[in-house]
Amino acid sequence: MTDQAPAADSGSTDIPGKPTSASRTTLSHIMTHNDTNLLGTVHGGVIMKLVDDAAGAVAGRHSGGPAVTASMDEMAFLEPVSVGDLVHVKAQVNWTGRTSMEVGVRVLAERWNESAPPTQVGSAYLVFAGVDADGKPRRVPPVLPETERDKRRYQEAQIRRTHRLARRRAIMELREKRAAEGFED
Repeated sequence: MTDQAPAADSGSTDIPGKPTSASRTTLSHIMTHNDTNLLGTVHGGVIMKLVDDAAGAVAGRHSGGPAVTASMDEMAFLEPVSVGDLVHVKAQVNWTGRTSMEVGVRVLAERWNESAPPTQVGSAYLVFAGVDADGKPRRVPPVLPETERDKRRYQEAQIRRTHRLARRRAIMELREKRAAEGFED
């Protein structure tokens, strides 16, 4: 990710910004026996696919075209999900750069036949890149945070981006140092 983030209110791009609510979405799915792991609960990979599906829909809506998953950060499983649970995956764009977007996702679950409020069972942050017909990066509209919560999420996303880039630089520097010392990985 080498793109630089324009300020949310900056006129530095010729693409008009979009409010956070313009692409926010919820994907809901009832978990079945086909979704279970060896412990009898829903497989984490099933939840991760739903997270990627919802985040991809949001990224495509926000960017106005194809977007691909570049990374998934901090996938946290907070509670197990059971067969018969109705899972709601809520996603929104938290931050945008020149060609990339961070999408925040919350995963909620409730019994399909009960009226109790849903419980948060997971969360994740994904980075998507807008791509053109040739699969090359393309510019995406800036996100315009609307609420105080959206503004907080935007600021937190900037911190996560800074950490991702610093981690990538540190790893590349270590690899270059080891190669210069004659180590082959």
